[in-house]
Amino acid sequence: MRVAMLGGTGAMGGLYGARLAEGGCDVTLVDVNHEAVERVNGVGLRIDAAGETTTYRVPATTDPSTVGVVDVVIVFVKCYHTEDAVRAAAPMIGDDTVVLSLQNGWGNATRIAEIVGAHRVAIGVSYHSATVVGPGHVQHAGTGRTFLGELDGGVSERVARIADALNAAGMQAEATDEVLRQVWSKLSLNVCTLPTSAVLRFTADQLIADENVRELMREILAEAVAVANARDIPLDFDERWDTITDILTRAVGGKASMLQDVENKRLTEIDVINGAVAEMGAEVGIPTPYNETMALLVKTIEDAYDAEV
Repeated sequence: MRVAMLGGTGAMGGLYGARLAEGGCDVTLVDVNHEAVERVNGVGLRIDAAGETTTYRVPATTDPSTVGVVDVVIVFVKCYHTEDAVRAAAPMIGDDTVVLSLQNGWGNATRIAEIVGAHRVAIGVSYHSATVVGPGHVQHAGTGRTFLGELDGGVSERVARIADALNAAGMQAEATDEVLRQVWSKLSLNVCTLPTSAVLRFTADQLIADENVRELMREILAEAVAVANARDIPLDFDERWDTITDILTRAVGGKASMLQDVENKRLTEIDVINGAVAEMGAEVGIPTPYNETMALLVKTIEDAYDAEV
């Protein structure tokens, strides 16, 4: 299977690209980061995991036109780079190419479908966590499962083949007809934890230790569950809350990706997380004041970057 990773030298793109290559796929990492691409091509992609460091030799490029048509394009770029990245990927996309979004949040797949056609798009969610340490250097911070399915929520032969390739790479993947519920399950985790962490500058265990923050996260989650249920996505509040609190309790010292973005004065993905819940809530007539407020607070932090010392 020929695979192109968009955002291939980033944390998740690098992790999945390296593992798929190790599992037997013909992988190319595609990224706009020239320094990281040069480092990967020169000395390899370094991944730290479970106390060990492994260097993977996977080709990387900044020019998608040099890759040729592939079987699968896996999208791991930040939400605000999605459209530009997918348009630039056009030379790699043929009649039978699948474009799989494993990005955070909600709405990326719709944007991709507008560019390449809905018939080419598949969606999924990853519960792995990874961080960029430096150019061509990724820390695999946590393992988890990967769920994927068709854009309409179904399972197809092509999605099953991608899941098989991920499993062969040791990534514990499942093709499921409940992929929409899985995406919303991850979204419900993110809406609670990412903006609260970014606004308060709290680590995971600090979030769950504070009674006031716990109540805030419960209110945010309640809105997300209500919106999901109104869209016929069967989320259960108690199950989600128990899962979220368990994750936070075990992630001692863990920094959420949005907190890392804020600390590094980067744009966040708030628009496809709390912003998406607020937008969809308006569409189905469900008030989402907590999600709207968190989105506004994070955007205010972003707007103040230039003013910070």
